[in-house]
Amino acid sequence: MPMVKDDLPSGPSPEEFSAQIFGSAAPGGGGGLVLAPFRGVRFDPRVVGDLATVTTPPYDLIDQAEVARLRGEDGHNIVRLILPRAAGEGYGEAAATLRRWLADGALAADPEPGLYVYEAASGGRVLQRGLIGALGLRAESDGVVLPHENVYPGPVRDRLALMTAANANLEPIFLIYEGGGDAARIVDRTADRTPPVMQFRADDGLTHRLWRLADPALHARIAADLRDRQALIADGHHRYATYRALQARHHRAGDGPGPWDHGLALLVDSTRYPPHLGAIHRVLPGLPPDTAAERAAEVFHTTAFAGLAEAVAALAEAPRPAFLLGGGDAFHLLTGPDPARLAQVMTDGHSERRRALDTAVLDRLLVEDVWKVPEDEHSVEVVHDDPAAADARARRTGGTAVILNPLRVEDVLAVAAGGERVPRKSTSFGPKPRTGLVLRLLDLG
Repeated sequence: MPMVKDDLPSGPSPEEFSAQIFGSAAPGGGGGLVLAPFRGVRFDPRVVGDLATVTTPPYDLIDQAEVARLRGEDGHNIVRLILPRAAGEGYGEAAATLRRWLADGALAADPEPGLYVYEAASGGRVLQRGLIGALGLRAESDGVVLPHENVYPGPVRDRLALMTAANANLEPIFLIYEGGGDAARIVDRTADRTPPVMQFRADDGLTHRLWRLADPALHARIAADLRDRQALIADGHHRYATYRALQARHHRAGDGPGPWDHGLALLVDSTRYPPHLGAIHRVLPGLPPDTAAERAAEVFHTTAFAGLAEAVAALAEAPRPAFLLGGGDAFHLLTGPDPARLAQVMTDGHSERRRALDTAVLDRLLVEDVWKVPEDEHSVEVVHDDPAAADARARRTGGTAVILNPLRVEDVLAVAAGGERVPRKSTSFGPKPRTGLVLRLLDLG
């Protein structure tokens, strides 16, 4: 089990911390892939109104301005629970808000344990369907739940403090698995033949639907189908690490088996609903764009473009590894890194497939070696999917945007299956589950 204190240490490297937190098997651990029923807690639209106004994207996709907007528009928005510190409140205040909403009926617990079918659709096209349940926590060494990214102590410390104060899992993580079995058939039959318990169109342009599965016979069939399968964490590594940290705390305290041995998760069969894999772009606020382009030209071929659309199109067609620098008067496409310089810096013992990833080359050759920028949460910011947003953020800070192509799903799966991690913030799997659809209170099981 990972040894985790209330104030998680900041000293270990991400690799060391991740090995510790994902860790070896827990006492009484092992077993296969488990997604257990639980008593979900959901917003009551008779009290809170339109569910689109109280739900949000995952916490790490919401910036300060968006927090202020969401808090100003609705007094029951879930952002009040998941990001209290962004508004100057503490975790205890978030926990008090949660209990107040339960007391006044804004949130209500389902009467008996169930699993939940979740769907995200655009128009008439289903983008994603999966099951929300209580995921059995597994050490990485069990080979059942596979992380593909390292994690940092800071975000885990933040989520652990919130999860402890609220005694709840407030938003699901997102996992994918290769299925095509009975669980997938139950998911589709439920969504195609029965009315949802929740449906709304959100400001992300998607229609979100939720169904509740209360039949123990269906739970047993799903459990039997999942038992021998393997799942990849697509989104929510820090929250999964937080689940493991909370589990470790309870086991060290001698609490034995309990609700802390599971964590709220969405599990999607990727053979039925392949995920979208987007890029995560970088913004380096302390690196002027002219300096970045000049130094990058020492080891890359560079091509200048005047417009973003043309430059992004060229990036998509470029042989990998390739990068696009923004934030300045022009965009610079970087291709064909110097093989000798690349070989000199890529000496970390990883597999050839992992060393060839665009994000690995970016981190080692450009960020660390050429630009000499420390790789941490403050010196290197991230922007999901949107090249224009990354460029705009760089311009606001006087820094450099690094726009990337998305990784390939098969490369991520192969790296994770080999026991390795892709570099931090390499992948943006989607669509991500909406936060606020269903919560899990640990004192309800």
